[in-house]
Amino acid sequence: MISEQKYIFTSERLGFRNWLMTDVEIMAEINSDEEVMEFFPGTKSRQETTEFIERMQHQFQEKGFCYYAVDKLETSEFIGFIGLSEQVFAADFTPCIDIGWRLKRAQWNKGYATEGAKRCLDYAFNQLKLEKVMAIAPTVNLKSEQVMKKIGMKKTKNFNHPGLADHKRLQECTLYEINAGEFKTIFN
Repeated sequence: MISEQKYIFTSERLGFRNWLMTDVEIMAEINSDEEVMEFFPGTKSRQETTEFIERMQHQFQEKGFCYYAVDKLETSEFIGFIGLSEQVFAADFTPCIDIGWRLKRAQWNKGYATEGAKRCLDYAFNQLKLEKVMAIAPTVNLKSEQVMKKIGMKKTKNFNHPGLADHKRLQECTLYEINAGEFKTIFN
């Protein structure tokens, strides 16, 4: 049962954990919401969601991090993901560790993405001892860029994402980054 799930770490309102196959149904709903997926090439099917969760479980086993499944602590409700993932697409800054988030639309505008991303950076730098974390979003995704700024990240550049070459509206992406020293200076 999720409420008894041991969290890898928590923030004030959120619990971060490895994925369970019981998360597929809700994550598939999130991934099929056109508004949630506005800045992606399209929505994701239940099968694609299952494959994503299996990749995240494997990455967690291999690396000790992933885009973590996130629950609201108060209710144990699963609301989406916030976390870290290795990116290896062809670019002059990859491979890199990326921070990302995707939450149920009903949970937007409550500060969860910012709270959760800041806590993930804290975990990345203080427990995992990572040196740098990047964030990538299409330049049209101003909401994600605002979260990047709120968690202390600095814009490095814009670039054309090779995986989005067939999606002109999304192809130009913004790259943000923060290192351990910068994070500690801002938040400690």
